[in-house]
Amino acid sequence: MEAAADLGELVYMVEQSLVVELQQGNPSLLFLHAAALEWQGRACLLVANSGGGKSTTAWALLHHGFGYLSDELAPIDLVAMQVLGYPHALCLKRAVPAPFALPAATISLGRTMHVPTTELPLASAWNTGRALAAVFHVAYTPSAARPRVDAMSAAEGSAHLYVNALTALSHPAHGLDAATRVAEHVPNFRVATGDLPMTCALIKEALETSSRSAKASPTG
Repeated sequence: MEAAADLGELVYMVEQSLVVELQQGNPSLLFLHAAALEWQGRACLLVANSGGGKSTTAWALLHHGFGYLSDELAPIDLVAMQVLGYPHALCLKRAVPAPFALPAATISLGRTMHVPTTELPLASAWNTGRALAAVFHVAYTPSAARPRVDAMSAAEGSAHLYVNALTALSHPAHGLDAATRVAEHVPNFRVATGDLPMTCALIKEALETSSRSAKASPTG
């Protein structure tokens, strides 16, 4: 049995054990290392490498009308193409600037800060699946003069999703088919985050534009 060096590491180890059990109990789902948010009844994913800003961006978006599904784990039903909720405390690795300051009930464990779901700006119906609307591939870019949101090809989106798949080997073609299916189903966007209010506005604009395009399409 591995011993934890501190309380923060203990929480991390317990959560990882829970995640593994969830994955083993639901092998038909594709589990992604991603934040999942609800927007107008549908789900969008924020995919990023560790420290890439997905949880910080998710926290900011919760102040812009988005609901919370998860900040770390996104289980996807590949048949219905729905994202299921995983409502654990939102975990941040760094402080968040105004106007998105963390609530007083935030639990600090040294390396990480945890915002209980009861303290989130909007409640979400995370006990039901949400149809996937878009995937945003996030990279924190503090040197950028302005944040950017640009369209990404399905091929590039597939590669990013595959790298962030936690249960790839449970699916045909070692998970590549699953990642490709998700990337081809919805629009993919590359996000260079910086100023948080501007980043949130650009993400909302991308979602609204893609939603209008889907409704205008004969097959949408």
